[in-house]
Amino acid sequence: MSGHGNGQRHPLAHARGLGSAKEGSQHWWAQRVSAVALAVLSPWFVLLAIELAGSDRDGARTLIAEPITATLLIAWVLALFWHARLGVQVVIEDYIHQRGLELALQLVVRFVFALAAIAAVLAIARIVFSA
Repeated sequence: MSGHGNGQRHPLAHARGLGSAKEGSQHWWAQRVSAVALAVLSPWFVLLAIELAGSDRDGARTLIAEPITATLLIAWVLALFWHARLGVQVVIEDYIHQRGLELALQLVVRFVFALAAIAAVLAIARIVFSA
């Protein structure tokens, strides 16, 4: 009894719009890679923030304008926004069950995080090129 002719379907056939297993594993890997990047960069960022807290404006600009500092700061910002977007995406996928609303929220999240990341990188670049 295959169930094809009588309208019965295997329970897995009812899953719609979930993508392939490759897509899920790619998302899982992206979260792990961004988490590792943040685990490596966040202690450095905390030390940078402590150093910046004791600096005046010119000292902070000079420190951020150093090539290695600016590079690591941009890497931290991009990893942070990437990791956060992936996390919010999972929350939306898990808790929003109306397909149209889910798609709309996913688009909003992508645009908001992309704009925030661009704004952060531009702010760092502005400091670097004006110091």
